[in-house]
Parts: sequence; C-alpha cells; structure tokens
Amino acid sequence: MMTIKQIYNLAIELGIKNDLRGSALVKRKLERVNRQYKLLPEAKKAEFDTERLINPFSDTRYFGDPNKKITRILAGIDIDVAELLLAKELAKAKPIDLILAHHPFGPALAGLHEVMELQVELLAKYGVPINIAESLTQIRMSEVARGISPANHNRLTDAAKLLGLSVMCVHTPADNMVANFLDQAIKKEQKNLEMVEDLLEFLKKIPEYKEAIKQKAGPRLFTGKESNYLGKIALTEITGGTSGSKEIYQHIAQAGVGTIVGMHMREEHREEAEKSHLNILIAGHMSSDSIGMNLFLDELAGRGVEVIACSGLIRYSRIKKK
Repeated sequence: MMTIKQIYNLAIELGIKNDLRGSALVKRKLERVNRQYKLLPEAKKAEFDTERLINPFSDTRYFGDPNKKITRILAGIDIDVAELLLAKELAKAKPIDLILAHHPFGPALAGLHEVMELQVELLAKYGVPINIAESLTQIRMSEVARGISPANHNRLTDAAKLLGLSVMCVHTPADNMVANFLDQAIKKEQKNLEMVEDLLEFLKKIPEYKEAIKQKAGPRLFTGKESNYLGKIALTEITGGTSGSKEIYQHIAQAGVGTIVGMHMREEHREEAEKSHLNILIAGHMSSDSIGMNLFLDELAGRGVEVIACSGLIRYSRIKKK
C-alpha cells in the first residue's frame, strides 16, 4: 500500500531516472535552484514555489492529503469534472482513493512552460548548438506561458475538493519514461532500421501503437517518404512539456538529424520541418502518452495499487506474470 506522497515521490524519482538528458544533469539543475532560493530575499521566498526545490517537473503535482493510503486509482490521459463524477459513481461499488491524470491541471498547468527548459539540453544532445536551442526555446516558453495564462486552471481542483476526492497529474515524468523506452527500443533494433518504413513498422508492433491503429490513430508520416533513409533519429518531440519552436527544425537538420519521432505536431511546425527535408514520424498522442503512463502505472501495480483505466488511456501492463 502506498500513500499519495509516496506515489508523487516515485513519479519524480522515475522522471529523473528516465530523463534523456541524464539524471546527473537534472540533479545539478535542481541543486542550482536550491542555491538560488537560499539567496532570495524573504519577500521573494514567500512567492516561490517550494516544490521546485525537490521536484524539477513543475507539471507534476498532487492535490489531497499526502498521507492518504492508496489502494485503487482511476487513471486517464485527460481528467476533467466528468471523470471525477465517474469516479464517484464507480466508488459506489468499491472505493477509489485517487484520480490520476497525465495532462496537467491547476498550478501544474499554469507552470507547464517551465518544464520546456528540458528541450534545450535535449536538443543539444542531438547536436543543436545549445545557445541556439536556448534562445529559441525561451521565446517559445514565453508564448506558451502567455497562451495558458487565461485558462481556468483550478476548475478541476476546485471540483475535486467539493467532491472530497484526491487528484494528481504526472506529465513530464511519464513523458520521460516513454521517451527513454522508445530510445532504448530503437537503439536495440538499430541494425534493422535503415529506411523510414522500417522504423514505422517497428513502432506498429508496440502494443499501444498496435491498438491505436485499430482506432485510426496509429503511427504515420507527416513529412518525408517511407522509402527515405532514416539517417540519425531524434526523439525531440516526445517530452519537454509541449511543442517547441517551429524555427528549430533547420538547426536540427544541420545537426545531422534525418528523422524526428514525435507524439503530435502542429501544421505550422510540420511545414517548417518539411522545408528542412526532415522525415517526421508521428507515433500518436494518446498512444504515446499511454506508454509512459503504463510504465508508471506498472510501478504502482507492482506495489499493490489497483488501476482502472479511463479517458483515452490504452492500458497495457508489462508486468511479467509468474
């Protein structure tokens, strides 16, 4: 049996462990935040989000009693008031202790732009000059911050409080888990991956993507041809909060990348990627999110937590049966 705080701490731990930038870099950045906090005047400390001292992923938060024991959860990609009411209805038969979302809400949504810093070091890992990655990412971060500022961030948390429900969202840690999963899987299969069609067929064998194909939402090409050479593969569109700068693609191409694997892509981004002669393989949004969530949910299930899937989550367990 786990508590909410233990689940939250596990999400942070796994998010750091699976970060493509390397856990050492993430921990160094966390230490830097702690040093900067200590130097702040008291007035600024009062305004500071102290969760940032232990959690490098501002889009992952919990709302409820941290010591509450969790034995059964309702998990989905997007959780809204409708899913809270669904949880209430399901709880009539058997209690549901926590509603777990992937996409952020409340303060976690308001702080979504903060995790986009991840994109800077990730792009640098693939060969993009870090000063260019940083400059373009910071511009995009400002755009995202302004874009989400008018949203009704606390609608869900307010409803959960009135209904007496505990809620949590695990965003970037789960995205890091699917990014690392795909990175390792592709590297393991590398010798058999030469053309774009090879990678496309490989992805289609992954259970969540295989199921998504049945729902007409499977992996597909957004730019390029299946007969094209893959070249260097980059997972720059899997984690990092949300879509980065559309101006980055020319620099990714110049860094020697031939193919980008992503979850989703806006049309304006697709057009810019096409101009840079990149192959863009979009694996699928809900299905990719499901992989990350499933990897996290398997960790919970292995610790005795029962999982009920809803709201677009393609539940597939990788726990080996004894």
